[in-house]
Amino acid sequence: VQLQASGGGSVQPGGSLRLSCVASGSISISVMSWYCQAPGKKRELVATVISDGGTYYTDFAKGRFTVSGDNAKNTMDLQMNNLSPEDTAVYYCAIEGLAAGEQYENDYWGQGTLVTVSS
Repeated sequence: VQLQASGGGSVQPGGSLRLSCVASGSISISVMSWYCQAPGKKRELVATVISDGGTYYTDFAKGRFTVSGDNAKNTMDLQMNNLSPEDTAVYYCAIEGLAAGEQYENDYWGQGTLVTVSS
């Protein structure tokens, strides 16, 4: 199973970006998440969507970011609005799921996509 994230780039404060992630391989996904890691900081959770459609957002993402997932297509998106310089980070997609041939669920990570917010 491999994850490919895309959609990062440079944007001015107040702008928007949409990140996308696609998982290749045969896997039944139970949880899809976005994380971010700012320079010099630890990686932290941004938002999560679970297989029943439920979502969770960390405080800095609430009201500005929207996470969505499509289990049938093994894809997830993160719509980010009203971006600020503090959102500058590498954003990673991650999933928890049961891959074909596996007995237990595992975690899988994408390579990250850089988001830069500056004027």
